Amino acid sequence: MSDIRFDNQVAIITGAGQGLGRTHALGLASRGAKVIVNDMNADNAQAVSKEIEDAGGLAIANSANVAEIDQVQAMVQSAMDAWGRVDILVNNAGILRDKSFAKMDMADFELVVKVHLLGSALCAKAVWDIMRDQGYGRIVMTTSSSGMYGNFGQANYGAAKCGVTGLMNTLCLEGERSGIKVNTLSPTAFTQMTDGLLPQEMLDLMTPESVTAGLLTLCDKDAPNRTILCAGAGAYARTVIHETDGVYLKPEDQTPEAIRAQMDSISDLNGMEMLTNGWGQTGKFVKKAADNLGIDLPKG
Repeated sequence: MSDIRFDNQVAIITGAGQGLGRTHALGLASRGAKVIVNDMNADNAQAVSKEIEDAGGLAIANSANVAEIDQVQAMVQSAMDAWGRVDILVNNAGILRDKSFAKMDMADFELVVKVHLLGSALCAKAVWDIMRDQGYGRIVMTTSSSGMYGNFGQANYGAAKCGVTGLMNTLCLEGERSGIKVNTLSPTAFTQMTDGLLPQEMLDLMTPESVTAGLLTLCDKDAPNRTILCAGAGAYARTVIHETDGVYLKPEDQTPEAIRAQMDSISDLNGMEMLTNGWGQTGKFVKKAADNLGIDLPKG
């Protein structure tokens, strides 16, 4: 198996001034990528850029706010002005404003969603035409177990992180024919955002470098498409959204009481499948109804 390299490729990593973003930037640069190191803390962005340059790589520090379209467009333009292309976008920037939902200020809810979800969309939009025109691109979103499974006190963060998977699910379809692949990383690592939340023995295992190894896989030319890769403490897994086969109820039985009575059958995991677009569910439901009613549907 050949080494994964990014020679002559240009990567933009948001929130790259520390933590996972920093190790992502260093990892990509160490394998040949030219890197835009984005972080609102300009000093941190500059420090990581210097690390890359001191190691013989090429980097440009950038302090754009990913939630502001004008700043995002200027960041992307700086990559184009310097190197003429953008091959990789890693949407890593994020913030926390943790509180129980009862105590949460909705301004904090909006801010977290704006940075994580809208910021990811704005950055993807800013590079989309570039990647489409050059016939190649790799975009990696960053989700979280809090978004996929929930976590007390993180309604804002969980909603935003679940949202980026929905963004991936559509962009991977729209970009595939243009050579753009879109995937999502779900990291668990010891960073400033997790400091003080877990015992030190656990934190010692949760290195950012182990997560970055997964990130680099999703940035590769042979990357998958539409994959949620979970990475942490040297362990790697994939999250897949499945839908049960379900049941069909005759028109006279289509009542809330009948649905409740059938909930065990509706929840039966036998025959469940992974759907790859919204029409997959529609087609399944219509076919189930037609089969039960003896209706012949048009082919195709």
